Amino acid sequence: MTVEGTDSCDLLCLDLPVAEEIRSRVSKTPDLEAAATAAKALADPTRLSIAVALAEGGELCVCDLAWVVGQAQNLVSHHVRLLRTAGLAASRRDGRLVMYSLTDQGRHLLHVLTEAMKSSSTVSR
Repeated sequence: MTVEGTDSCDLLCLDLPVAEEIRSRVSKTPDLEAAATAAKALADPTRLSIAVALAEGGELCVCDLAWVVGQAQNLVSHHVRLLRTAGLAASRRDGRLVMYSLTDQGRHLLHVLTEAMKSSSTVSR
């Protein structure tokens, strides 16, 4: 392989038995779409900061989240709804307030992401 601006092999060198074995395992993974959706939900800086705030605060309403992340309530409401749709956040009504918290999946994915970033910054120093 060359380093001159290309990310593909110069020569086709398929190891068919290995490639077919891996392909059969990857193709049978039904959760790939859900995993991609969840990862995509945390790919936005505003949603990521909302998730971090929920991890720190446990359960917060949109008003509190908007204050914490420094964004407008309607924008935060939109983003928290996307986190909920992706299965990373849950909501419950408390009188006139809607309280949000991370789901177990949301906490786990956020933990994995933040730990990976810590490892990445440690390695690059």
